Amino acid sequence: MSDLELGGQLKLVGLLDLKGDGGKVTIDGNEILIKMPPGSPHGKGAPVILPPPPVGPIDAGPDATIFISFNATITIDGEVAVAMGLHLQGDIPMWPGMVLPSSNNSGVKANGLPINVQNDTGITLPNGGTVTYDTSGQ
Repeated sequence: MSDLELGGQLKLVGLLDLKGDGGKVTIDGNEILIKMPPGSPHGKGAPVILPPPPVGPIDAGPDATIFISFNATITIDGEVAVAMGLHLQGDIPMWPGMVLPSSNNSGVKANGLPINVQNDTGITLPNGGTVTYDTSGQ
C-alpha cells in the first residue's frame, strides 16, 4: 500500500483522476482535500453566534464541510479534489464560507488554482471565523 506523492512545480490540466496504490494522494506529505457531503466535516471553526445574545444562536455548531470546489476537473478515486471553493458550517450546515488559497501547497496547481491540502484554512462569512481543514476525506 503506497501513497501517490506529488510535489514541486506541477501544473495539472484537463480532466484527471489520480489514485494512490491503496494509499492516499498527497502533496509534499499533506493529503489532498476532497469534496464531501454534509455531515462529514473537514474541520472545525469558531461558532457563529447569530442572532446575538440575549437570544440563543440559531446554529453554533463548529463543523465545516467543503461542498464545492472551484475546479472540479481533478479527482481522487472519482471524488473531486478541492482547489479553493465553498464550505458550510453548523450542526445543520447553514453558514456559508470560503476555502482560502492553499498555504501548505504553492507548487501543485489544478488548471491554475493551487490544490488545497490538509491543514489549509477557510473563513466562515457571517462571523469571519477561521476554519482549519484537518480531515482530507480520502
